[in-house]
Amino acid sequence: MKSQEAVVDEDWEYRRLQLPPGLSRRAAATQLSIHAEFAGWELSTVRLYADGSRRVWLRRKRQPAATGYLAS
Repeated sequence: MKSQEAVVDEDWEYRRLQLPPGLSRRAAATQLSIHAEFAGWELSTVRLYADGSRRVWLRRKRQPAATGYLAS
């Protein structure tokens, strides 16, 4: 599985995954579940290609940037 760096827009952060051909549907679902449960990603788009590979876009809400100080 290849992962690309995240792409960020105003409200969302996106990450593209390339799942190899021959990876079963169950194994792909398990990989995506791990990303969802432990990193907060949700499924945005899936493309299945003729060779059996899948290109998946995941997204999650952007986290507010840390300000570097504590409010009192």
